[in-house]
Amino acid sequence: MVTEPDHTSPRIISPGEHPILKEMIDDDALRVLQKLNSNGYAAYLVGGGVRDLYLGKKPKDFDISTDARPGQVRKLFSNSRTIGRRFRLVQIFFGKNKVIEVSTLRSLSEHDLDGPESVLAPNNTYGTLDQDAQRRDITINGLFYEIENQTIIDYVGGVSDLDNSVIRVIGTPEKRIQRDPVRMMRVIRHSARNGFTIDRESWDAVCNNNSRLPLCPPSRLRDELLRDIYSGYLGCWFELARDTELFTRLFSPYRELLPTEVPDGSSLSCREQLGAICQTIDRHNHDAIEAGRHRPPDYFMLSLLLLPWAAIRFNLFNTQLKGPQLFHLAKRIRTEINDSIGLELNLRRSARQEITTLLAHLPLIIQHRKSGGWPKWLRKKSYFTNCRTLYYYYREATRQIPAPETPPHIAPSKRVRVPHEKRRSGSRRNRGRPIISERKKGGIFGLKK
Repeated sequence: MVTEPDHTSPRIISPGEHPILKEMIDDDALRVLQKLNSNGYAAYLVGGGVRDLYLGKKPKDFDISTDARPGQVRKLFSNSRTIGRRFRLVQIFFGKNKVIEVSTLRSLSEHDLDGPESVLAPNNTYGTLDQDAQRRDITINGLFYEIENQTIIDYVGGVSDLDNSVIRVIGTPEKRIQRDPVRMMRVIRHSARNGFTIDRESWDAVCNNNSRLPLCPPSRLRDELLRDIYSGYLGCWFELARDTELFTRLFSPYRELLPTEVPDGSSLSCREQLGAICQTIDRHNHDAIEAGRHRPPDYFMLSLLLLPWAAIRFNLFNTQLKGPQLFHLAKRIRTEINDSIGLELNLRRSARQEITTLLAHLPLIIQHRKSGGWPKWLRKKSYFTNCRTLYYYYREATRQIPAPETPPHIAPSKRVRVPHEKRRSGSRRNRGRPIISERKKGGIFGLKK
């Protein structure tokens, strides 16, 4: 039986009317739901877990909401801790590093904000099920699976949007996005991952408010971006981010460069190269997961995405530098990274240095690749393996020459350290003597007693 919602009542979808079965839920998440329920608390599977199960996918996370307060949840689960400042969450720990997050239902206060308040003002108030649904970002993430009756509860029209493959911001898109501009990234993320169409009003709100993205904390933007880079759908994501101009808000060095042809002999524009690079990243992400290999680190992925910019800005593919010239090139690259995405994404210092090292030394790799081999002195360099792999990935994207199936291990470049001169080991009785004293008994500063 299906009950249609009005302004206060949800749409209730009974078992048999939806595809989610209790057996599809992770065992540990199911135990948490049942324990909360048996102790008198309402317990719901929420967000992406419900969405993915409805679509027949395996959820990456199983998040839970309840009317129990964090302290009450902690009393039920000794294997837990409380985290968060803006809103308190309880993390419950299981074997194999599995974590189930349990949140208390939140209030509607942020959703109803009006006036010139700051972006995403703090809110630590608890609320009801319908208020919590209205707080969520898009309709397909606003569904609840209720464990006791095994029903789906829908206050926001999420089931209909799942059936029709639509991404829609909950509430008034302009208002919701202005309060938390990161929602724009989530709109295009879920469209890219699921192949869904973005609702026209939501699309217009994203395009009209893309300039507000830098108002968000840089570390939050960085974390959201890395989720998309490693998602396996970066190619689709790039097309949407490019069309909404979110890409150039995240990668400001590209603001005026997307139509520019990259001077590497490929006859491709910056936009075309970035699209091909994103497809290459997706392929290698997929291959690494299938083979059980570690995927390249974040600084390597960012270096690859910044390579067309560096090729245009510093003419990397037509430059032969060594010695002081190479040092000055690295210094220029580091300065521009520091002044742009280094600040805008709050990249750690080591990541900025690794990106600089890879981009600055790429001309050496290209130069010696054209001459037919890698000289021994180059192979000994700490950056050689990483920089060569970067070149292989870029060549695959722009020349359709597949990179090696099992690329060399990518690790941070070793820093050159000047070894300390070994101290001579002396007897214990010699320790503590004046630095210029004689080692012979009976004198100090060269004077006899």
